Amino acid sequence: MSDHENAPRGATSLLALSCVGFIASATPAHAQAARPVEEKSAVLGGMTVTDTVIEDRVKVERAENPKYTRPLLDLPQTITVIGAQTIRQQNLLTLREVLGTVPGITFGAGEGGFGYGDRINLRGYSANNDITVDGVRSGAVLSRNETYNIEQIEVTNGANSVVNGGGSVGGTINLVTKRPTAENTTVLNAGIGTDNYYRATVDSNVRLNELIAVRLNAVYHENDIPGRQVENNKRWGVAPAIRIGIDGPTSLTFQYEHLDDESLPQYGIPYFATLGGVIPDINREGYYGFRNVDTQKSKTNSLQAIFAHRFSDTVSIRNLTRYENIRQYTVTSQPAGTFCLDNGLTSTGGACTVAISTAPARNLTIPAGYYLPTGGRGTTRHIRNQTAYNQTDLTAVVNTFGAEHTLVLGASALWEKYALDSGNILRAADGSNPFAAPGYYPLTSIANPNGVIVGPAATTGLARIYGSNVYTGPINYIRGAYSDGEQTSYAAYLFDAVKITDWFELNGGMRYERFSGENVTRNFSTAVATLGQPTTTTGPFRATDHLFSYRIGAVVKPMPNVSVYAAFGNSRTPSKASVDGSCALATCNTAPESAKNYEIGAKADVFDGGLQLAAALFRNERDKYRLVSGDPTIPDQVLDGKSRVDGIALSATGNIGEAFSIFANYTYLDSKVVRGVSRFCLANPGAGTCANSAAFPDPVAGVALQSTPKHSGSGFATYRLPFGLELGYGLTYQGSFLLNVPTLAQLAANNYVAYRVNDYVTHRLMVTYPVTSALRAQLNVQNFTNEKYVTTVRTATGNSWAQPGATRSAVLSLFYTF
Repeated sequence: MSDHENAPRGATSLLALSCVGFIASATPAHAQAARPVEEKSAVLGGMTVTDTVIEDRVKVERAENPKYTRPLLDLPQTITVIGAQTIRQQNLLTLREVLGTVPGITFGAGEGGFGYGDRINLRGYSANNDITVDGVRSGAVLSRNETYNIEQIEVTNGANSVVNGGGSVGGTINLVTKRPTAENTTVLNAGIGTDNYYRATVDSNVRLNELIAVRLNAVYHENDIPGRQVENNKRWGVAPAIRIGIDGPTSLTFQYEHLDDESLPQYGIPYFATLGGVIPDINREGYYGFRNVDTQKSKTNSLQAIFAHRFSDTVSIRNLTRYENIRQYTVTSQPAGTFCLDNGLTSTGGACTVAISTAPARNLTIPAGYYLPTGGRGTTRHIRNQTAYNQTDLTAVVNTFGAEHTLVLGASALWEKYALDSGNILRAADGSNPFAAPGYYPLTSIANPNGVIVGPAATTGLARIYGSNVYTGPINYIRGAYSDGEQTSYAAYLFDAVKITDWFELNGGMRYERFSGENVTRNFSTAVATLGQPTTTTGPFRATDHLFSYRIGAVVKPMPNVSVYAAFGNSRTPSKASVDGSCALATCNTAPESAKNYEIGAKADVFDGGLQLAAALFRNERDKYRLVSGDPTIPDQVLDGKSRVDGIALSATGNIGEAFSIFANYTYLDSKVVRGVSRFCLANPGAGTCANSAAFPDPVAGVALQSTPKHSGSGFATYRLPFGLELGYGLTYQGSFLLNVPTLAQLAANNYVAYRVNDYVTHRLMVTYPVTSALRAQLNVQNFTNEKYVTTVRTATGNSWAQPGATRSAVLSLFYTF
């Protein structure tokens, strides 16, 4: 893949928007007598930064996004914020580990054409394209394996396009990075643990003078995956930042981050839903890919500048400009194959004989206890994601007719570019299959894939060749396709939090956004005679969508520390929802999908404001999503799909007194497909390409959404004894969820079986003790009951795979603060 990329098409617009903040700062300010827009104390994560003290707390008062002008208590929406204190207490090192403490989130298995990475399902709907960093969409699908530079993570639940733009059907996930503060504080951390765990971090904030503060975060980390023989992680990163104007009305913050990550992809182990999931024959610690070839490497570089100016106590402006460049190189091998189990049959109950070729007929009989590796092996991807973004927010407090308005008027511009060079690395130099002569990869032991376990010789058919999960053939990269996409988004928005009386507020916003994107895929021959020659080109396809989104909520405050609210909002998803996605003739002309969110709830700050309790009832309704029309006269997909998730969310976050803290959440989700075939197919069962019949007009109607557990919850509580020892205990429960939906053929034959992924509970412990006033020791034990469970299950019932959950592990960390 070429290192030379075209400049952003939207560069002129980005530059113009970035100038707005600086031009506005030269405009005369007219002060008004009202309460300040910005408080003197800044609240980020679990740290309240004042002139004199930094106090760790579990409860977070505010979301960092400038569009949220009210504290979390008074926002009419469920927003879960995981602060720095919670991340430290539980030793949560990756985005997946952090989100594991948020119920209603599951993870999908890596597959498809877009590479391996975190595939997030939030309240029943995909959130792969709904991850933001400091409010900026981060379009790369990768494993976000580090939290060293994260101040807090904000999970906004429910349709939310008005805040973060197109998509956001189930909600959004915002990662807030660390920035310089007014304090002189340095925290050094070193950790050692089971499974070759070694970690060192530094978080140093230094105020150089009255004007300037700098902050440096850095990390080195390596570990093996608990309970796995092969998979491992190794990474390092550095994130310097400087803030000019630390106390004044005008400030300019520059941030840079580099993160270098190398790991072995965790596709997992074979999973057979029809046999109950992970069967006894499978080695839960074994690696069923090629351990000497498979890899996942990523390099992330980002630059960010934030300009802020306070004209008066009531008017301020903020401009954020960000550039992000993420490169990934992955070689993956799916843990797939024909498995001859100990009973001498395959996972489907058939004979262990495989037809290697038909002309001439060549059959291979697999002995019991071995498998023939097949599937996507050696799949290689070079991926580059670039993002350039600019956002300007003008915040003002005005009084009209006795009501106080906190207004946010803003505009943003986003440019994204994606390039994917894909092929296979397990090839001879001429592009041929190096195992073409035998016609198959060596047979491998199911119980011990790491070793070459020679089995019995063949009595009939092809001779048997035995091997292991070490690939022994030649390695040459043979390109198969090159895809690239580009996307721009321009948005304008207005938010208003209206305080009508001391006990009643309205909070709402609206957003207009123009999405435009294009994509093209060029395919290349992998045949020996024409190797590397262009074959077909798909596209370019282009799509432009105009999106209008909104949200409105009413908040009643019977007491200052209590909020009762009702809210309604929507989301719009464009035809080309992500820069790494594609649209084709059937989808580019389809109007944007839509979803709605209804929510009523209550929040209360109790125990002198130290603990926040929240409860909400909600409905997430995806009322228009794409389905195949079925009508031969309408080649495009149609917006006839409909599904919904009804639920309950409960939470308790904060401190009770000085000794006890808690971070607990529970979610109940009742999901179902309301309409799964087009209106044409409902009116004409079986016509055209309709996959229904008169007996079964909508085969999936009423079926629960996949990967959506009804019950899930997580909690972590700590108690500090009088002599300083602090004890912590937590658990995470995820209920079972549906893996497969019925097909028309299964319903007609009356043989549909609903397979589910089993529920599980994991437990964790924490013990920390202040050795001195500056030195603290902390012990974390994860999954101390050694629960066996699986995550990231591929939604297939046959030859599938799942990732085993991490087994019991322990880490001892030392924190030195000065």
